[in-house]
Amino acid sequence: MFQWRLPQALCVLSVCVCLALAYEDDIEVNYADTYYNEITEGETPEPTPSPAPCSSADLTKWDKMFSMLENSQMRENMLLQYADDIIKVEMGSLRSEMLRFVAQYGGSCGAAVETAGRRMTLQLEGRLRDTLDRFKAGDQTSAARNSVGRSNHLEAMLQQLLSTTRTQMSRLAKLETSCFSSPGAGTGTNTKTGFQLPRGGGAGLSEQEVMRRDAALDSVLAVLQEMKVELGEVLRSSRQRHLPAGCEMALLFPMRSRRIYTAVIPDVRLSLSSFTVCMWVKQTTVSNKTVLFSYGNRRNPYEIQLLLSQTSALFTVGGEAHLVEGRDVVKPGQWIHLCGSWSSEQGLASLWADGKKVASTPGVAEGHVLPEEGSLQLGQERNGCCPTSSSSSVAGFEGGFDPKLAFAGKMTGVNMWDKVLSEEKISQLALQEGQGCDQRGSIVAWGVTEMVPHGGAQFII
Repeated sequence: MFQWRLPQALCVLSVCVCLALAYEDDIEVNYADTYYNEITEGETPEPTPSPAPCSSADLTKWDKMFSMLENSQMRENMLLQYADDIIKVEMGSLRSEMLRFVAQYGGSCGAAVETAGRRMTLQLEGRLRDTLDRFKAGDQTSAARNSVGRSNHLEAMLQQLLSTTRTQMSRLAKLETSCFSSPGAGTGTNTKTGFQLPRGGGAGLSEQEVMRRDAALDSVLAVLQEMKVELGEVLRSSRQRHLPAGCEMALLFPMRSRRIYTAVIPDVRLSLSSFTVCMWVKQTTVSNKTVLFSYGNRRNPYEIQLLLSQTSALFTVGGEAHLVEGRDVVKPGQWIHLCGSWSSEQGLASLWADGKKVASTPGVAEGHVLPEEGSLQLGQERNGCCPTSSSSSVAGFEGGFDPKLAFAGKMTGVNMWDKVLSEEKISQLALQEGQGCDQRGSIVAWGVTEMVPHGGAQFII
């Protein structure tokens, strides 16, 4: 048996060897990299030199100063946004508290609900009326501070709250009627909730409910008083931030410097025998003499001057000898509307502050006519007109300015007319919540006449 299988195995082995030799093919595997975009050594490109990174120039003191001003304005906006968020949260909490009261006590029936509901609405309405009366009395006092528009808005909010309480009282009355007309009204049972008043204990429950509602009303009144204080703070900050009389832009004089001023280039000549000049100003710092508006020529640099001196306003025509002074009319950090008018016929010069005539002097430059070819500037006076030598002037700036007289603050609504305006017209221009900036002067018109800021002075919105 073994001898028979051995030849068979040899035959099978020989057949396999033959098949392997028959199908053998010579395949060479080339492991070299095949790149068709190969670059030879001769074609190697030169490395491209990379430019050195740009180095920012050192910030000047003016750039640093303007950056500080922008940062302070950003912080002010963040504080205002935070105040607005506080008011929204308080209003939301007050609304949720009122809704909770209605949801908790509006669905029960009986004598206790009737007494408590009526007392709650009557007390809330009475306290809101008292708050509204006190607010109206305070509004009459604050009218002198030109906050009529915002106070009317707050009054409308309180009126809305009062209307809401009346609506809730009517709803309670309707609910009361429907509950007592139900089958379980006689036994003090609420058919919707299954609530049943205990017999003989109705008086005690009513007194307890009344005490709870009194405590809740006291908390609501405290929240309203806190909201009133916060709204007052927001109003004060908004008055400081927003521009008066509907003005959309203002001139900013960031500091006192002889380099910072604004040149005004009227379209007509200033050969005038009468005029009125008005403007809104908010002074940052006070000094003995600060120039707001100045016009003059080489012969007399002081033809027209509107000045500030501590808390006083000064107005002169033809020189400092002809001076009109209004005392205790300027408050640093607050907007004030100033006007100066003059007529050559009688020499009557008048000074106005916030729409009221604070000083008037006759015989000021009587028969005088303003000369032509003068220079008009805001925030400075050209007390020397021209520098005596080229070495005394600063490159890029005109000479003849004194830093001690420079204005620092904001200015808007600068207008000049070739006539004396009426008292009614000046009073309308001085309304802080009005639209005085829509009135344009015939000589200098705010937003129309060319005004060129110099130094750090700039227009802001």
